Amino acid sequence: MSEAAEKVVTSFEQPAYSAAELGALAHLYRGEVYRSTIWRTRLDATTNWAVASLGIALSVSFASKDASPLPLLLVGLLAIVFLSFEARRYRYFNVWRARARWMETNFYATMLRGEGQSFPKHWNEVLANDYCRPSHHISLITALGRRLRRNYAWILAIQAASYFGKIAIHPTPLEGLDQLYQRATVGPVPGQVVVLAGLIFNLSWILFAVFSLRADLRRHKGRKSSDAMG
Repeated sequence: MSEAAEKVVTSFEQPAYSAAELGALAHLYRGEVYRSTIWRTRLDATTNWAVASLGIALSVSFASKDASPLPLLLVGLLAIVFLSFEARRYRYFNVWRARARWMETNFYATMLRGEGQSFPKHWNEVLANDYCRPSHHISLITALGRRLRRNYAWILAIQAASYFGKIAIHPTPLEGLDQLYQRATVGPVPGQVVVLAGLIFNLSWILFAVFSLRADLRRHKGRKSSDAMG
């Protein structure tokens, strides 16, 4: 569907819409804005869950010098669960947002410029096809990358810094690498394994954020933001 949208390059004179049709388009636009607003609220809710969970973990781990840093490890995994929820919601939000934006740039903007009925070529066909054959405009990987870069990278960075700060200062300041491994030990799991797993975990998400950004840039290369949905 996005490829079809990219074919919008010229303008043409199309039959004038009747008053009833203009009213229907106005109501359609209001409906798409409403749906995008509802899904935007759901996105904010998921982020709030992740932030609240991190806040609880920080409160528990830093409540005393003898408190375990384990909640800070678990909240990192929980943040990834919330990220997966939010990426799925973002894919739905992107559908409604793209439709509303499509009408704004190709229909309303044309009228506001006083260009009469000289709408961009095939704009109505692209929108009609999207209603007849609805589908997500972006992949789950793209959605994960976008939400990670915009929100969850900061949450994971705070989580990692807090965990290191906890084992570095409690119960006393670190005096060596062996002490770091000792404090990082979780039950039967050696501290070296926990530290290595943490490094791999965070490095993996950093690389994912970078490569997903590069893929997003390649996907939109040479294309204006209003040229296609998604």
